[in-house]
Amino acid sequence: MIVRTKKFKMDKSLYIKKGFFNLLQEQWWVFLIYLSLCSMNFFIPSIWWIIGSSIALFLYIIFWLIQFFGVTQVEQSSYMFERLSYEISSNQLMMKINNKQGMPIKWETIKKVKILKDGFLFKLNIVQYIIFPFKVFNNENEIRFIKSILSRKGYVK
Repeated sequence: MIVRTKKFKMDKSLYIKKGFFNLLQEQWWVFLIYLSLCSMNFFIPSIWWIIGSSIALFLYIIFWLIQFFGVTQVEQSSYMFERLSYEISSNQLMMKINNKQGMPIKWETIKKVKILKDGFLFKLNIVQYIIFPFKVFNNENEIRFIKSILSRKGYVK
């Protein structure tokens, strides 16, 4: 069975927001490093531990925000933010500009999939995501079929 989505355009601000917060959830350990550097103030009293680690955390967050914002601006990934339809099967995902033009995405290139309350988030690499809202699918059976593919491929437990 092949699931064909409706044509939709991924919103750039939604892409930045969901991708950035997903990255923060995956890299939660950065905040532990921040707290451990701040706690050095108890062993070697100096306000510079807190100031320095806060500046480092701020720069780290700004770096990743720039990365996500940059993906939406560069020409190489502009295809992700065009009006596209997708065909999802157990073999691959097919990004389709029209009936004749498309680009296959093998399941092996997808690193992780998250099922959100309003859709699917397919992670291709650290800053590239495909977000499928549930409203782009034609019915509930297609969503269940995609969930079954994801569980068979080992993306969702």
